[in-house]
Amino acid sequence: MIGVFGGTFDPVHYGHLRPALEVKQVLGMRQVRFIPCHIPPHRGAPGASASQRMTMLQLALEGVPGFVADERELVRGGPSFMVDTLLSLREEQGDEPMALMLGQDAFARLDTWHQWPRLLTLAHIVVARRPGGALPVRGPVADLLACHRARESAQLQTRPSGKIWTQDVTQLDISATTIRAGVKDEGGCRFLTPEPVREYVEAHGLYLTTSN
Repeated sequence: MIGVFGGTFDPVHYGHLRPALEVKQVLGMRQVRFIPCHIPPHRGAPGASASQRMTMLQLALEGVPGFVADERELVRGGPSFMVDTLLSLREEQGDEPMALMLGQDAFARLDTWHQWPRLLTLAHIVVARRPGGALPVRGPVADLLACHRARESAQLQTRPSGKIWTQDVTQLDISATTIRAGVKDEGGCRFLTPEPVREYVEAHGLYLTTSN
């Protein structure tokens, strides 16, 4: 099984990396592909360029077995729709089980995504859940969960797509917004992101003029 983790990664930080590692280990994934988006459909333009965000991601993942930085959305250009990304991955991976990894908040807003009903036809969904965190109880996402929730994680290994699994993870209260806002402060992003990423941010003067 491979995991698919998309985002702006502006910059990548431990709040991305630790939950992804725990999901990978629990589900026995052979690989997690971190895929930085080109143009995010649901937020403003990133503070760092596409190439800078990709470089930071590569620095963060270097030496971590099974963690791969995937540039397909940056190369494709245009708005980054996950359905298109999963289609391209499915063409490469054949019938291997594949799981889209989402945070709890992103999953709750899944019905705002482009062609969102198609996602489960292409991959499973794994929701990285804060211990005790609430899942949707009404609305289309709640209905989707009720219809497709896996009873045990092994169900994700027996088919390429179509199941939803919730996995409690260590939830680190770190946000890229906080990191960007604190770059001007001494030690602003130390211990929030891998040290090579912090050094890259400082060396290139990233986020010094951004307000978000």
